[in-house]
Amino acid sequence: MEEFTVQIVTPKRIAYDNKAKFIEYNTINGFVGVYPSHVPTTQIIEPGEIKIYEEGGNIVRGALLSGFVKIMPDLITVMAEVLEWKDEIDIERATNAKQRAEDRLQKKDSSLDVLRAEVALKRALVRLKIASE
Repeated sequence: MEEFTVQIVTPKRIAYDNKAKFIEYNTINGFVGVYPSHVPTTQIIEPGEIKIYEEGGNIVRGALLSGFVKIMPDLITVMAEVLEWKDEIDIERATNAKQRAEDRLQKKDSSLDVLRAEVALKRALVRLKIASE
């Protein structure tokens, strides 16, 4: 089976560096999947789940919250502002962030930055989804 290298880099660490058969993640243009030998491109990340399909059927999942992806035929580099694996997610913090974002959106305050509140809600929901599975 053909593979490529997937590297996920955050400002604090190399979060992942391994071979994979397939990768899925969310972009500003929708959910995408990439196989080896993909045409070179870059994409902007939208908060969502990342799934990395490794040889042998192992699926690595995490909360990918912002950044961008550089795709080359044999290497995918994810430059993530934030990536959290299931065991790194603070469920209480994510639950509180979800509640705060929902409260802000329900108040309909004219000074509210709606886009910022919506992104905060998306990020909290992604974290809670990954933590619960």
